[in-house]
Amino acid sequence: MSAGPRPRALRRRDTEHRLTHDVDVWVASASADGAPYLVPLSFDWDGETLLVATPADSPTGRNLAAGRTTRLGLGDTRDVSMIEGEVEDLALGALPGRRGDRFAARTGFDPRASATPYRWFRITPRRVQAWREADEIPGRELMRDGLWLI
Repeated sequence: MSAGPRPRALRRRDTEHRLTHDVDVWVASASADGAPYLVPLSFDWDGETLLVATPADSPTGRNLAAGRTTRLGLGDTRDVSMIEGEVEDLALGALPGRRGDRFAARTGFDPRASATPYRWFRITPRRVQAWREADEIPGRELMRDGLWLI
């Protein structure tokens, strides 16, 4: 039994904590004909955007490059943050080296060293929702149109 819903300000802090400390996120995308695709990817959060890397020719890489939007699931089903974001498709050499180094240090994986052609995808959150239980469904929206509501 829940002790009651968290205040929205606490939900935002919890979401920002996850963004800062978690390493993996579920990434949802769709093909041009609407076929859904869901994969876990490692990410790095710089305080404003999430950075992920995936093979350019993978379903996720193709979908993100073409669709330019995604929905991310951070956390588990009883403590989730859902993030809808705009996607920027970047070549591996397009980022400053220190940003790629930070991604590699945080995730334990450096796509720049892979023989498989990878691309960076920088995701800017436009909408964020967070909830644990049904009592937190009201007021779950924390960000709208890229602006924190609290």
